[in-house]
Amino acid sequence: MPTATDRRQDLNLILRAALEAVDPAAAVRRALRATDLADAERVWIVGAGKAGVAMARAAGEALGSRLAGGVMAVPAAPEALVPRVRFIEGGHPLPTAGSIRAGESVAALLGQARAGDLVLALISGGGSALLELPEPGVSLADLQQLTDLALRAGAPIESLNRMRWRLSQLKGGGLLRLAAPARVLGLVLSDVIGNPLEIIASGPTVMPILSGPTGWEVAERLGFAADLPAAVGARLRGAPLDIEHASVENRIIGSNKLAGEAALVAAARCGYTPVYLGDTWQGEAWETGRSFARELFSARGPQPICVVAGGETTVRVRGHGRGGRNQEFALGAALEIAGQPDMWVASFGTDGIDGPTDAAGAFVTGDTVARAKDLGLDPQAFLADNDAYHFHKALNSLIQTGPTGTNVNDLMIGLLGPGVR
Repeated sequence: MPTATDRRQDLNLILRAALEAVDPAAAVRRALRATDLADAERVWIVGAGKAGVAMARAAGEALGSRLAGGVMAVPAAPEALVPRVRFIEGGHPLPTAGSIRAGESVAALLGQARAGDLVLALISGGGSALLELPEPGVSLADLQQLTDLALRAGAPIESLNRMRWRLSQLKGGGLLRLAAPARVLGLVLSDVIGNPLEIIASGPTVMPILSGPTGWEVAERLGFAADLPAAVGARLRGAPLDIEHASVENRIIGSNKLAGEAALVAAARCGYTPVYLGDTWQGEAWETGRSFARELFSARGPQPICVVAGGETTVRVRGHGRGGRNQEFALGAALEIAGQPDMWVASFGTDGIDGPTDAAGAFVTGDTVARAKDLGLDPQAFLADNDAYHFHKALNSLIQTGPTGTNVNDLMIGLLGPGVR
C-alpha cells in the first residue's frame, strides 16, 4: 500500500499540473491572433488582476513596437518591467488608494485612444479590488466598507460584483465607455463559476445583465443593507446603467475546467482512476467540504481513485480566528472522513492565496481528526472560531505555494486507496 509520503507526492504532482495548465502568459500567447492587430494603428494595454504581470509581459512581447502604452493594476509590481507599460499596485480583497490611482491612470490612458486604435484589456481574478474609479460621491472608505460587509456576510462574488457595477466608472462595461471610439479586445482569465464575463473582475469590458436581483436587494437579503454608507445605498437604488459603449470582443483564455482537466490527466499518470465532479462547487465552505467527502465514498472502487472538482465556496465569518475558504473546506472534509484509511482531501486556491493567510489551502486525511485530538485540538471549536489556519498549521497540513501568478477559482482533490469503506 502506498505510504503517506507517496500520497503527498502524488498530490503535489497533480497540483502542479493543474497550475501549469492555466499559465496566464501561455494563455495570452495562444489567444492573441495576427488578425487582431492587422488594422490597429496603435495598441494600448490596460487591465487588472492577479495574473496581470504575466499577461502583460506576454502581450508586450507579441506587440513589440505596436504597443503605444499601458497601465496594469496588480497585487505587486514586478522587478522586470514591460516597455511602455506601467504597473500600479492595488489592494485585495479590499481596494486601496493604489487601486484608485490605477483606475485614474487607466482613464487617462484611454483618453488618448482614438478610432483605429486597439485597446487590449487583460482581465483576471482580483481585478475588482485592484482597479477602481469610483462614481462621484463614492469614497474609497465607502467601497472598503461595502466589500468588508459583503465578504463577512458570505456574499457570492456574483452578488458583490453586481453591487460594484453601480459604484464604479470602470466596472459593468465602464472601461468600454472610456475607450470609445477605439476597438476593445478583452482577454479574460476566469475565476468565476460558469465563466460569466459580466462578473469576472466586475466585467469592465462587458455590459451588465440588468435582470435578476439588484445590489440593494442582495444587501437586504444578506442582512447588511442598513449598515451601508449612505452614498453606496443611494447608488444601489439608483437609475439603470448607461449602456453606450465601444466595439468589443471578449475571449475566455483560461478557466477552472482547464485546470481540473489537467489535474485528471496527471492523476491518471500517477496510477489513479480519474473522476471529475464538475467546476460549479459552491456554498458554505465547511459544509461543502463535508459534501465533497461524501462524494468520495460513492466513488470508491477496487483501484486507487482521484476525484477532482472546482468552484469557489464562501465563509460566513462568526469567529475571530484566521483562515480561508479552502482551509475551512478541508477541515469540514476531515470531520467526514475521520477514521477512513488511505483517504485524502485537499482544497487550494489556484492563486496561491486563501483568505488573509500565507497558505493556498490545506489537505486532510482519514487520521487528521485523531491526530488533532492527540494534540488536544477540537476541530469543531476551530471551525466555530473561523480558525482553520491555526488548526492546519498545528498538523503541518497547510498547502503553501506562494502567489502563483494565475487565478481560476479553487480546486478540490480527493485521493482514495482501494478498499476504503
